[in-house]
Amino acid sequence: MNALQEIFETSQMEPDLTTFPEVNEHDTYKPISSVWEGSDGALLETMLRFYPSISSDPILDATYNTGRFWKGSTRRVVSMDIDPKYKTMIVGDNRKMNGIPDSVFGAVVFDPPHVGPQGRGKSRKRFDEDFGAKVVCGKDQGWTLSYLYPPFLQQAKRVLKPRGLLLAKITDMVNCHRSQWPHCDFMRMADEAGFTVCDLIVKVRKGPMVSNKWKRAHHARKRHCFWIICRNGRSCER
Repeated sequence: MNALQEIFETSQMEPDLTTFPEVNEHDTYKPISSVWEGSDGALLETMLRFYPSISSDPILDATYNTGRFWKGSTRRVVSMDIDPKYKTMIVGDNRKMNGIPDSVFGAVVFDPPHVGPQGRGKSRKRFDEDFGAKVVCGKDQGWTLSYLYPPFLQQAKRVLKPRGLLLAKITDMVNCHRSQWPHCDFMRMADEAGFTVCDLIVKVRKGPMVSNKWKRAHHARKRHCFWIICRNGRSCER
């Protein structure tokens, strides 16, 4: 039995407990801020301690890339990416999730591409590699990447345990000279897929992206993204 099969089989045998190590019922109430100025990894750890109503273990990172979210983490994470060069535990499309059993994960993490291809210069190509900006978002796609969400959401709901968490990092963008609002699309689509959208955290970075090639600004330069917290069920209560 390989490590992945062992995780799947162990997870399916584990009892569905409402008390678990991440949350101590005797702790005092510790709120989480709706605005976060630290790293994604630190925010993920905070969310995985604050929101679960069942154990979040094991966790599926459905867009693993180089695994930068998990540097220094001791969480049991199943890595998945469509690009085999990252040597993840599962190589595949997160809109299909072939070979993954039903109801095995306590949490799924999703960080999809936030922009389309940025050109083919050397620096742009590196940007594409780092941020997965290889997926088309032209006229046929309505100038957004939101078409990626429904098939992923269907699979995420299938592989999550009841009351499991879906944590999604979504960034709005400007494309075709107009603002696109994928975080609104994602929340609506998650609700339609049977999730409950429980919270929205604004993650702030130090400064907006700028370029000396831009001659005139028509939109505010974004220096934030959203982490959307969804539960696999119809209640947010823990």
